[in-house]
Amino acid sequence: MDGLWLKRSNACLFVYDRAMDPLSELLGGIRAESAILGDAILKAPWVLRFDDRAPLTMLTMVRGGGVLFLADGSEVEVKGGQTAVVSGGEPFRLADCAASIARPHTEYWITCFEPETRHPGEPPVSGHDDDPEVTSMFVGAYRATGRRHERLLKALPSALVVDDEADVCAWLDATAMELAVRRPGTQALIDRLFDWGLVCTLRTWFDQEGGAAPGWYRGFADPVAGPALAAIHAKPFHPWTVAALAAEAGVSRALFAKRFTEIMGEPPLTYLTEWRMERAEDLLSDRDLTVAQVAKAVGYADAFGFSAAFKRRRGQSPTEFRNAGIPVSV
Repeated sequence: MDGLWLKRSNACLFVYDRAMDPLSELLGGIRAESAILGDAILKAPWVLRFDDRAPLTMLTMVRGGGVLFLADGSEVEVKGGQTAVVSGGEPFRLADCAASIARPHTEYWITCFEPETRHPGEPPVSGHDDDPEVTSMFVGAYRATGRRHERLLKALPSALVVDDEADVCAWLDATAMELAVRRPGTQALIDRLFDWGLVCTLRTWFDQEGGAAPGWYRGFADPVAGPALAAIHAKPFHPWTVAALAAEAGVSRALFAKRFTEIMGEPPLTYLTEWRMERAEDLLSDRDLTVAQVAKAVGYADAFGFSAAFKRRRGQSPTEFRNAGIPVSV
């Protein structure tokens, strides 16, 4: 049973579906760290500085609102009841309104990556201010390991905003409940809830994008391209052929190749090769793995064939790529 494994616990037999989808793969190395949960009571005029340089930062406006000032010079409004995801790893600011940047204001500094370090100018925290002009929010920053997330970042704008509808913000309800209890392990659980929130928010945004969403997202739901994508991402090391991938989709070779190319914007084996190279880049960041081990993990019989293919696609050998000073974490 491809994509399934069995585990027996007591008298029960559980079946787990291990089919992998592209979004799950790309989010595999991204985790929230020390998410800030509490109402930061901010009275205008104010400006928040975010200097964590996180690959992704998620802000959920509980009430109030503000304007994001991004590193590329763009401005994005975020209202109460909305969630924004900022990408790119550059510092950015959030102000109560566009005019506050240029006029006297109170400036605060927020960090998720150094939660134990107190800084002058951190926003006061309270959950008991009923002033309708007060802004309060939840903030989570995400660290990334390896390079898998880079393809995701390329598909995102510098900042995206979604409305927190019921199916999007269920994670917020769970987070608020956990925050109220504050049992051992609360911060770890809150961070995982923020991981859940990020997935929900990104899925909502991609769904809203419709045909403008990247092919690797749209393709997974397609009845023809989807099964092949699941197979490729579950077993990138398998010696896939067009015929074998068509069999996964249950259609003819010709129909499969045509439909896959229409949805994904490239032929199936081209997509397979590019995904293998991206997985190889990620694995090469682990210096405990030999080039031969990386080659086998992405479907090449020997290091020589893999190195030749990698150099054709990336312009340098796997060893050169590894030694070029590529950071192993962001």
